[in-house]
Amino acid sequence: MSMTKTGTVVNRIFLPVAFLYLFAAAQAFSYDLEKNVHAYTLENGLRVLILERHISPTVSLYIRHRAGAVDEISGRTGTAHFLEHLMFKGTETIGTKDYRAESKILASIIEVGNALDLEKGKGDKADPRKIEALKKRLSDLQKREGSLVVKNEIDRLYTENGGVHMNASTGHDLTSYYVSLPSNKIELWARIESDRMMNPVFREFYSERDVIREERRQTIESVPERMLVEQFMAAAFIAHPYRKPIIGWPSDMEYLGFDYVRDFFKMHYAPNRTVIAIVGDVSAASTMELIRRYFGKIHSQKEPPSHITEEPKQTGERRVELVYDANPSIAIGYHKPALPSFDDYVFDVIEVLLSRGRTSRLYSTLVERKGLAESVETANGFPGSRYANLFAIFAAPRSPHTAQELESEIYAEIEKLKKEPVTRTELDKVKNQIRMDYLRDLDSNLGMAGKLSYYESVAGDYRYMIRHTEIIEKITPEDVMAAARKYLNRENRTVAILNRKDTR
Repeated sequence: MSMTKTGTVVNRIFLPVAFLYLFAAAQAFSYDLEKNVHAYTLENGLRVLILERHISPTVSLYIRHRAGAVDEISGRTGTAHFLEHLMFKGTETIGTKDYRAESKILASIIEVGNALDLEKGKGDKADPRKIEALKKRLSDLQKREGSLVVKNEIDRLYTENGGVHMNASTGHDLTSYYVSLPSNKIELWARIESDRMMNPVFREFYSERDVIREERRQTIESVPERMLVEQFMAAAFIAHPYRKPIIGWPSDMEYLGFDYVRDFFKMHYAPNRTVIAIVGDVSAASTMELIRRYFGKIHSQKEPPSHITEEPKQTGERRVELVYDANPSIAIGYHKPALPSFDDYVFDVIEVLLSRGRTSRLYSTLVERKGLAESVETANGFPGSRYANLFAIFAAPRSPHTAQELESEIYAEIEKLKKEPVTRTELDKVKNQIRMDYLRDLDSNLGMAGKLSYYESVAGDYRYMIRHTEIIEKITPEDVMAAARKYLNRENRTVAILNRKDTR
């Protein structure tokens, strides 16, 4: 018997055994997880998930607010991201030497800053002398404020008390804050974070506004691939707010005002729009006593208007070209439903099938065998999951091949999905990989807290993550074909191509 045949026989025996083992492990893990997660809802609407893990004397904590780019009004893009920056400036008791004196200066800063924005907003009719006078007045006030500010005190408090992985992020759907600490420091976390939710002080408002404008220049406008994605999203969504860039459009960022940012915070950082997940060496009962003591007194807010403009059905291909002195790349997106639609689960399978790992279809064909691409990846649920979204493909051609050549080859692979059923062996391999990724992601306390809080915030129930592998297991080759035929069509497609600028 040849080596090849021997390998085939071994694989036929091993794969089903591994498949059954992973399925059983995922089922057992899901059962234990659902049994051990303690879920609470406070009177003010705050949702809290606690999972006791007595492995090491540490705890990881996630706070997620339903406050993303999708929640901003037109003309105020970038507010959620700007607010994330401001939330690290401290509170009435953290980050100041004398808040009573500082608050008076802050009131004057806002008054002068608003007047300056109003005058600049007049454009050609603005009074240059008035602008210069207001700028000088603002600068003087900022220097006085600076003398009373204790910079980075939240970071210092966490670091000096053993905190690691402290960070925050803003997306289209959510704004998140997280940290890992020694478990005996959880009351410090409750003290800091409840204070941030109740009494934030937006120090250095106008100087920080300049910081995010510079951030946009460095991370978006100087990176052609990110500029391409920004144009891609604006073309793919003509009505739905997923078209907005998280960091904001330049003309909006320049005039983000204090009053709107404050009102945005009050509405979207409310406890009834917030989920907290706590995973680690804690007692659920005593931890909830802390949560109630520190967070229970925060007032809930009336929910913002629920209507979000629905994206009209796309009835023809949309194309965008960005010309830049940079290597070419391509972005392709197809509209599809969000979770918990069954089709969204199917696209989780398609994502892994096409681009996860070196043996995936797009990678093995376009990168390794044909040498057409430098890179290729897919993303299901782009750019968010609260609303209907995209199945997206991002790729970069390998010289001397063009983006157009690469685009054609990608479509050829997509057509195979529509016409040729995925083999059971390949589908089982994909399902195994999804299970392994699922178990690996939940191995750490921080990863577990992130997953619990994410699905509780986006899906409305953390149990979505528990049921995920069970539904993935039921997906058939026919389901994959049906989803590909239904959504991966030219009339439902948006294409953005970055072409190198001709310098001849």
